[in-house]
Amino acid sequence: MQLGGIVMDAAALWQRYQNWLYYNEGLGFYLDISRMRFDDAFVEHMRPKFEQAFQDMAALEAGAIANPDENRMVGHYWLRNPDLAPTPELRNDITETIKRIEHFASQVRTGEIHPPGEAKFTDILSIGIGGSALGPQFVAQALGPDFPPLGLHFIDNSDPDGIDRILTQLQDRLSTTLVIVISKSGGTPETRNGMLEVKNRYRQKGLDFTKHAIATTGIGSKLEKLAKEEGWLATFPMYAWIGGRTSELSAVGLLPAALQAIDIRSILAGAKEMDAATKVPDINQNPAAMLALAWYCAGNGKGEKDMVILPYKDSLLLFSRYLQQLVMESLGKERDLDGNVVYQGIAVYGNKGSTDQHAYVQQLREGVPSFFVTFVEVLKDRQGDSVEIDPGVTSGDYLLGFLQGTRQALYDNQRDSITITIPQVTPYMVGALIALYERAVGLYAALVNINAYHQPGVEAGKKAAASVLNLQVKLVEKLREVGEPLSLNALAEKLGMPNEIETMYKIIRHLHANQRSVLIQGNPGEPENLMVSAL
Repeated sequence: MQLGGIVMDAAALWQRYQNWLYYNEGLGFYLDISRMRFDDAFVEHMRPKFEQAFQDMAALEAGAIANPDENRMVGHYWLRNPDLAPTPELRNDITETIKRIEHFASQVRTGEIHPPGEAKFTDILSIGIGGSALGPQFVAQALGPDFPPLGLHFIDNSDPDGIDRILTQLQDRLSTTLVIVISKSGGTPETRNGMLEVKNRYRQKGLDFTKHAIATTGIGSKLEKLAKEEGWLATFPMYAWIGGRTSELSAVGLLPAALQAIDIRSILAGAKEMDAATKVPDINQNPAAMLALAWYCAGNGKGEKDMVILPYKDSLLLFSRYLQQLVMESLGKERDLDGNVVYQGIAVYGNKGSTDQHAYVQQLREGVPSFFVTFVEVLKDRQGDSVEIDPGVTSGDYLLGFLQGTRQALYDNQRDSITITIPQVTPYMVGALIALYERAVGLYAALVNINAYHQPGVEAGKKAAASVLNLQVKLVEKLREVGEPLSLNALAEKLGMPNEIETMYKIIRHLHANQRSVLIQGNPGEPENLMVSAL
């Protein structure tokens, strides 16, 4: 066996494993980074960087302005430990919101709050995107009971077919469906679109949407004002100091979890205990720092290798999808804090083991070595006893064998890995995992001198999308004004937008396919010969 080109015998590798094995007794949590190929000299080189990173994280928790773009603090750590919040008002608001969530969820589950003419709500329809969907989806998959008091459904995109599919599934229960609309500003296009589509369906069914609706939104937002004007059932706050990707332990994630009877206090407690473990200013005694160290080593501090997440548990299927946003939106930055172009980021993908041993482990072991793997092991196989598949061997034993065998096979071929081990998938441990990666992302960002808490690229995409929609309106108006077929070139000339002709073609193609606003004459595959008119 080798470490950085140096052959290690089994005894030396076993000693390295013991040296770099982290265990937290309170959490029952293990972290092993011994199969990442760094040496002692690298760790010593990194210690000064970590000293600064620990200071940066302490300042963050104390209320430092961490997002200068929006002049706001970043306080997701306060959600599970309100005593850390910098003002009594914030501490009280956090505490009272949790109580309100628990009380409201209890009233819904018992039927004290119910839809008109019905005994109880039977389903939840959550409308949100990004962090407003990924966190709740992950937690529902991981912790939702087999027979939840309310079924949970998501509209998390602006895809009409996807929206129709969810609403069709709910058509017989729409009258007993509770709708949660989640948007900090109230102006997020995908969420607004989903809300308007759902409102329309309620109207078609002769139902009063307002008697089924809740808003989770920013204080004073467009959505909050709308909810209060229309008399929705309730509103819950999205704080300005919480980003979408770190919002799962706010009302965004706690409300749908509580409605499913998931123990939200336990989720918060697990996160709080992991926060305490990851505040220790010592690389070797801090699991988030160990992760950040391993990530830095793998990608030379430049994200040169992808992060592959492989949880060996079906309930953690969506963990990699949740981490994609947390890691990639936080670390994917063009410039560092000094304004230098650095192109930082770590790409994240994954699914679950052992499914992926039949999907892409072949490439992981023998293909391009452009990644490192994080295995997630769960010690508890199931509730109750297991049947022996072979003498003395259960299905869970096979799963462990697949994990350990894949880890060994990768290492033998110079492929690095991290292993996280948890006792079982519980609310407490899910809270701890969320907190672990939130802190690891913050520490890594400090190491590479970037701001983990803003997302200018996302905003740029939103602005570009708005310009396309604005062009569509102008294009249709011009065609109606002219009143006769035009070539794309002539249309672009009349609009004074010759550089937008490709976008115009794609808009027209889409409208034509949906029999809306425009009519195409000619072969759509030959844009230069098309004639376009208004319908």
